[in-house]
Amino acid sequence: MQKLVIEGGKMLCGELKTQGAKNAVLPVMAAAVLCKGVSVLDNCPSITDSYCAVRIINCLGMKAIQSGGNCTIDAAVLDDNPTIPDRLMREMRSSIIFMGTLLGRIGRCNLYYPGGCDLGPHPIDMHISSLKRMGAQIEDEGEKITCCAPNGLHGCSIALSFPSVGATENIILAAVCAEGETVISNAAREPEICCMADFLRQCGAVIKGDGSGRIVIEGVEELKQPEGEVFGIYPDRIAAATYIACVASAGGEMLLTDCTPCHLEGVIPIFEQMGCYIKAFGSNIYIHKRDTLTAVDTIRTMVYPGFPTDVQAIVMAPLCTARGTTVFVENIFENRYRHTLGLCRMGADIKAEGKVAVVSGVKKLHGAKMDAPNLRGGAGLVTAALGAEGTSEIASTEYIDRGYENIEGNLTALGAKIRRISSG
Repeated sequence: MQKLVIEGGKMLCGELKTQGAKNAVLPVMAAAVLCKGVSVLDNCPSITDSYCAVRIINCLGMKAIQSGGNCTIDAAVLDDNPTIPDRLMREMRSSIIFMGTLLGRIGRCNLYYPGGCDLGPHPIDMHISSLKRMGAQIEDEGEKITCCAPNGLHGCSIALSFPSVGATENIILAAVCAEGETVISNAAREPEICCMADFLRQCGAVIKGDGSGRIVIEGVEELKQPEGEVFGIYPDRIAAATYIACVASAGGEMLLTDCTPCHLEGVIPIFEQMGCYIKAFGSNIYIHKRDTLTAVDTIRTMVYPGFPTDVQAIVMAPLCTARGTTVFVENIFENRYRHTLGLCRMGADIKAEGKVAVVSGVKKLHGAKMDAPNLRGGAGLVTAALGAEGTSEIASTEYIDRGYENIEGNLTALGAKIRRISSG
């Protein structure tokens, strides 16, 4: 067990390169399973979730190796009856996307309900019902899910009741090698879906409309990454927003490089309303914060391109010391205010009930001992601790490590006083 020890009150200053996107690398790695050969990925983040995906691929009889930012996946050989163990499925929610890719590749698989952060109910009904429409037979045996498509998968029209990212990805993965045309209406529009679609197109898939609410996939017989080609994972927009929030909390200035500012159009205006100076140019974002922040009237989490639920806890941190009151409305997950307990321990004034949290700004936060409740909640506590007076200790770092590559090293490079120690 480890914890992060943060001495707050140190202004941040410097330049930071954006890591590859957690929410993009995982579906791309699953997509590589569809390719009968070797796929090479670049800009892969060194995070525990990507290493979990590597273990899943290896346990299915294929070969995957990640070293630094590079990942090589040899999917030439796949087990005849692929089974993903319960212990690997429970490590991350995104493990469910292997259902679509295995059905698309071999027409059968066995897996278990996914785990990951506790963010409230996160049913996979849309995944299952959509794949059934494509010809899959799926049986739920308690925690175990048995899937097969004895007659192969076929294209069809699927209208999602909610633009679920995971369901959209699973349908695309199942459809790219299915017979005929698949049309997804009310599809999720997140950039990470476009990243996966770009990879699949590089390998020969026929996909149109990703990034919009209507995606059309025409099934092909086989996928293969062209020899000598390397696919680069999109930059992580959530990590980018996190480091911007860290500067907003601690003060200072930062140049964030190798990012995609247009993917943050639902986030950047919030920081500007707080009083931060932000300039986006090319693949860079510059942020400068020195004065006291101003509260934002209301922040509502929404599906992309709206304000992301993954950034809610992170943006709440600097607003704890802003002048005025900010109201958060969480529209995506039911259990996403657990981080407020840690923020209140640091002296924040937050009242949370149901979907709403009311944050009344205080003059300052103070250091405290806390546990990271989940991935983004843990990042929010780190963000708050950077601007607090005194020393904070944040345990349960395994949640933070699921999505952030060397977070303490990056913040140290910007001037923060943060270290990782064993918690015994």
